[in-house]
Amino acid sequence: MTFMAESDWCEKIYVGEWVSGEGGPIPVREPATGDELGRLGSATPADVGRATARAVAAQRGWAAAGYQQRAAVLRRAGDLWLSHAGEIEEWIVRESGSVRAKARAEIERAADECHEAAALASHPVGEVLRTQSPRLSFSRQVPVGVVGVIAPFNFPVILSIRSVAPALALGNAVVLKPDPRTAVCGGVVLARIFEAAGLPPGVLSVLPGDAATGEALVVDPAVRVIAFTGSTRAGRSVGQLAGAHLKRAHLELGGNSALVVMPGVDVRRAAGAGAFGSFHHQGQICMATGRHIVAAEIADEYVAALAERAGSCAVGDPATADVDLGPIIDERQLDRVHALVAASRDAGAELVCGGRYDRLFYEPTVLAGGPVSAPAYAQEVFGPVAPVVRFSSPEEAVALASDSEYGLSLGIVTTDGLAALELAQRIPVGKVHINDQTVVDETPSPFGGMGVSGNGPRLGGLRHNVDAYTETQWVTARSRLSGPFIGLAEAVK
Repeated sequence: MTFMAESDWCEKIYVGEWVSGEGGPIPVREPATGDELGRLGSATPADVGRATARAVAAQRGWAAAGYQQRAAVLRRAGDLWLSHAGEIEEWIVRESGSVRAKARAEIERAADECHEAAALASHPVGEVLRTQSPRLSFSRQVPVGVVGVIAPFNFPVILSIRSVAPALALGNAVVLKPDPRTAVCGGVVLARIFEAAGLPPGVLSVLPGDAATGEALVVDPAVRVIAFTGSTRAGRSVGQLAGAHLKRAHLELGGNSALVVMPGVDVRRAAGAGAFGSFHHQGQICMATGRHIVAAEIADEYVAALAERAGSCAVGDPATADVDLGPIIDERQLDRVHALVAASRDAGAELVCGGRYDRLFYEPTVLAGGPVSAPAYAQEVFGPVAPVVRFSSPEEAVALASDSEYGLSLGIVTTDGLAALELAQRIPVGKVHINDQTVVDETPSPFGGMGVSGNGPRLGGLRHNVDAYTETQWVTARSRLSGPFIGLAEAVK
């Protein structure tokens, strides 16, 4: 029997055991071919209620377990990602349309997330506070209880495990709702990993489902924290619902990140960085380079080099060929990408290369010379499209890079790193990468954006994960009951 044997999860959801979901079976499809890879169960709001009730009961014992036990489960989980990497890779490639290098990177990152999270279990959980009274005063971090995680399709493993692993390590239970389009590699795999690692039943549930299922998870009174990764539009709804129910929401949303290319750089190398930023995983990345802002004196050379890179990319089925780009996730997303490209041409942008597709395979596309109001430049595309505009001064570069409602990632290619730091201070973004492209992410580092890209760096890194998945409790203690306590009558005078 293989690690991912479909007989375990066929037409099932996971609530510490594999059971039938009330939403009925949903097909697992391969975007490159349209083939059905299997059938998974789906959850309804009623399933959410049952899973959270079970999570509340299971979380108490999990939080009370010694930190060594929690750390050991996380370490074993990290090892299991690597020992079953070949089988998991195949699912990521076929279900999400990833090229193999990207799939391997997701698996390695998942292992890293689990190993890093294992250290959270023994992390100091408080501090001694000063007090004017003869008592001990301290604060301590306690688990929130049940954490809801809603994860998207584009990096289904990373964008699930980066919340699941630290939340578990800190003593919480987790209910995960993966995107139904990638619910095997973004959900079933995590359930199998933690099941095999020895996580107690009920501490983790995996509930694929539609928007109603996600809404039920957000409003469920047992869920105290929501970690959501997805579009800005959906994130606004999640934030509003969470706020109405007085619970925290960590929102990692969309982006339209700028790559600023300064004068004097190696143009071909800069174009290589820009191509990766725009075309990696078909541009289906929140950090993707959506705006190439290039010094006027090198802009023509940059556009030509970028188009050459785009033209050399192999596009096809990553399960059967060594390609650079796989398929767009589905027809709806492909139609949106193509509509933005067409609208940008109508607005005056030059289609330098690309702009064509075969089934779900969209050619890497370069646009140049259009106005900053052109849709593919002004909006998040989530496809392999690279719009280029030019600037004539550092002040204009700052103005162009800042002229977006998004504020996730910024790349600056330059010959003067210190000048780039000064430039970056004037551009409101959550992440700055000098002499690098915009798609940069590491386990120990905080991740998040400004503006409509989210509510700040709330995910990743030891301190941010502790803040995200615990509550702060103030405790005082005296050696005996004493002090000038006043009576009720005197207190109300």
